[in-house]
Amino acid sequence: MVMGVCMRYSSSEADAEDILQDTFVTVFRKLDTFKGEGALGGWIRRIAINTALMHYRKNKKNKLYAEIDDVGIDLASTDNVFDAISAKHLMGLIQSLPSGYRMVFNLYGIEGYKHHEIAEKLGISEGTSKSQYSRARKMLIEKLELEGQSELTSERAV
Repeated sequence: MVMGVCMRYSSSEADAEDILQDTFVTVFRKLDTFKGEGALGGWIRRIAINTALMHYRKNKKNKLYAEIDDVGIDLASTDNVFDAISAKHLMGLIQSLPSGYRMVFNLYGIEGYKHHEIAEKLGISEGTSKSQYSRARKMLIEKLELEGQSELTSERAV
């Protein structure tokens, strides 16, 4: 489970392994702070997400951000595009996104954070978070279309 989280936030398996290792170092160092008020897996997952975000912030040079008002992207939802593809294939598509897009897509579309929370975590504006999510979604759909799966795009994406 933890490696899956790390893979979604990284661009390669090697980066994911680094994040995973740092996650478990943090888990073992802070195990005494776990109060048992929730699931251990959820606590570890939160540490993995925060560790991935720390790695991202250390490597900000690859960020690609644009304000939503400057982009002119149609924000219409396209739910369920990803239902018909395998999880492994989707993971590869997510990993191929530019790092800024990938972070926001994971935090909003998968983890369920709100845009204002993402903006705070990543040190960006709320508009930038919305723009990055929209562009990530659009890029994933375009990649699917290039792969000959354009029939899926008539349904709605995350």
